[in-house]
Amino acid sequence: MTDIQKGWVVIAGLGPGSESMVIPEVHDALAEATDVVGYIPYVQRITPRDGLTLHASDNRVEVDRASHALEMAAAGRRVVVVSSGDPGVFAMASAVFEALEAGPEAWRALEIRVLPGITAMLAAAAAIGAPLGHDFAAINLSDNLKPWALIERRLQLVGEAGLAMAFYNPRSKSRPHQFARALEVLRAACGEETLITFARDVTKPGQELLTVPLREATPEMADMRTVVIVSNRETRRVGPYVYTPRFAPGHQPDHQTGHQSDSKDT
Repeated sequence: MTDIQKGWVVIAGLGPGSESMVIPEVHDALAEATDVVGYIPYVQRITPRDGLTLHASDNRVEVDRASHALEMAAAGRRVVVVSSGDPGVFAMASAVFEALEAGPEAWRALEIRVLPGITAMLAAAAAIGAPLGHDFAAINLSDNLKPWALIERRLQLVGEAGLAMAFYNPRSKSRPHQFARALEVLRAACGEETLITFARDVTKPGQELLTVPLREATPEMADMRTVVIVSNRETRRVGPYVYTPRFAPGHQPDHQTGHQSDSKDT
């Protein structure tokens, strides 16, 4: 058996923060790994041990990080690439496959597995109830990899379509003005009474949850540790909870017959 057959890459999600939300398969992969690769804060979550080398790097070198992981696997190493949340949601899985496509043909013989994780978006939604109970879109508000004009256009179209939205990377120190503009677009497309939730440090000890109508939202309510969920016009409060009905306006299900009781499972 050649080294490239022995080595492997696992792309793993570490969840939103709480260690209790890391799936068992990720723990198993880390126990077998010789190397862990990832952004500095995520690698810091991995407990050092004999036989394990930790490779932490900055957040702007995703493809270099992915290529390094594939190179080590091709040399027979067992490599786990870690991301927060789910590795396929604005994280390292795409970067690894991008590097695989651009890299040597031999890399394509490597065993590569993607292990899912609980995203901050879903953890935040669960913490406040069920704001994503109907159709929704996940949008990364960072313009590092796409122009701001495209982001703004997507916000407008998704809001006009009546979908709930979850935002990653809403507001950084280098682009504080953009989230203010995003709120303007959302008020016009979704209506000022539509609910918006700011979930900061979700699942961590300092978790903070704030839900207000869009008319009361301010840019300062979000930072890079915040997931933002914008509801649709049908979303409502029930006591301390926020939920979006499963049915579209004018199409309420017949509870007598059980139609549309849980459509994704029927």
